[in-house]
Amino acid sequence: MNRRWWNNRRSLGLRARLLLAFVLLCLVTAAAVAGGIYVQARNAILQRTQDAAVEAMTSSLSDIYPLRSSTPGPAELGEIAAAVTDRDSSAAAMYRDTSSSTGLTPTSIPEGLRQAVSDGDIAWQRVVRHGVPTLIIGTPLLTVQPDGTTRASGIEVYSARSLVSEQRSINQLAATAWTISGGALALAILLALLAARGVLRPARELGRAAQLLGAGELRTRIAVRGSDELADVARTFNNTAAELERHVEQLRAMEADARRFVADVSHELRTPLAALAAVTDVLDEEAAHLPGHAGRAARLVSQEAHNLSRLVNDLIEISRFDSGVATLELDEIDVTALVHATLRTRGWAERVDSDLPAMTMARLDPRRVDVIIANLVGNALRHGEPPVSVRLHADTEWIAFEVRDHGPGVDPSVMPHVFDRFYKADAARTRSDGSGLGLAIARENARLHRDGEHQGDLTAANAPDSGAVFTMRLPRRAHQSSEEDQ
Repeated sequence: MNRRWWNNRRSLGLRARLLLAFVLLCLVTAAAVAGGIYVQARNAILQRTQDAAVEAMTSSLSDIYPLRSSTPGPAELGEIAAAVTDRDSSAAAMYRDTSSSTGLTPTSIPEGLRQAVSDGDIAWQRVVRHGVPTLIIGTPLLTVQPDGTTRASGIEVYSARSLVSEQRSINQLAATAWTISGGALALAILLALLAARGVLRPARELGRAAQLLGAGELRTRIAVRGSDELADVARTFNNTAAELERHVEQLRAMEADARRFVADVSHELRTPLAALAAVTDVLDEEAAHLPGHAGRAARLVSQEAHNLSRLVNDLIEISRFDSGVATLELDEIDVTALVHATLRTRGWAERVDSDLPAMTMARLDPRRVDVIIANLVGNALRHGEPPVSVRLHADTEWIAFEVRDHGPGVDPSVMPHVFDRFYKADAARTRSDGSGLGLAIARENARLHRDGEHQGDLTAANAPDSGAVFTMRLPRRAHQSSEEDQ
């Protein structure tokens, strides 16, 4: 129950919590003040009425002294009862088994009150007679002896006075107290709303500013009003936003410099690498005729030159993605034919199992799709174990390629990094001569394909039995990506 209450409390907004706190405080205060005033006023009214009734009764009884007989009969008891009766009260006088009354019957007198009067005390008690609150006062009559002492005469006099007017006054007092409490509660709610507004306005401004800052609006600032704690929070936010903007600008400048450096170096290396590639082609042709170490050295130089050329090309492609200038050359193509051509031109047609429909038309960039499929199949052949398979699934909106091998799969610790740039999972795969950019480029090529809210993507997973599974999903009717999309 406590946990449910705490969860409900946490789900309330700040405005509701402030309002609830003010209302509860006002309710407790109003109830305490109104209750205390009501009890004190009620007791005062009843005590005053009671004292006045006792005084009036004793004054009336003093007028009938001395008694004509110490053993009064019904007539004398009637005179005594009549002496203490007025228009607001009734009375009864009793002597042993004889009684006389003016509206107050002996049976309506509480036994406890009769016992107290019999013991010689003046007593009173509030009761409800016929639905009317009533004060009953009882007193014994005393006689004075010749020696000056007093003794009980055995005569008991009781007077009953209606408390309707007093009860009406008490009810009016209670209604007034609760009316004032209600007004105080309404005022407390109004003050709570004003206080909540004063607190929540800067809190809302801070929330909106934080959302804008999180969305990349680093120039967002909030107005500082006053010198209280909320103003301190606003100043702290502005200082933090300014520092964050400065650091982000520095990082962006450093990132731009790094991208420009990679792009410039890659382009500068392209010309000498083109010349070097021509030389290595000659070396490849002559390597078979060169003796021992010279032939191996020629083949090594040729291989490393090709690797370096491929690395430079990959870096140039990455720089295009980073600068947002990579574009699609879309065409209506038969994807099935494209996959067959990719496998055939690289000599993989006999080594890869393909499960492809007869014809699958889509609007894609054939060069980039070819690069993605070649990268995935090449990785499966180099790092996995046969059989390697390529499957194609299509519906009205998506084209899905699945490339799978039956090797050891990708280590779970490596899986989150398989698409990171320059990442090589040597512990999970055999040594690769690649640059570690192939999967990163493949994924960027997939994400270039868009169709409204649909964006292509490349994911990696391990098959339940064995092997790695790479899945590429592309929108079937891709559109040219804008620079903002990229």
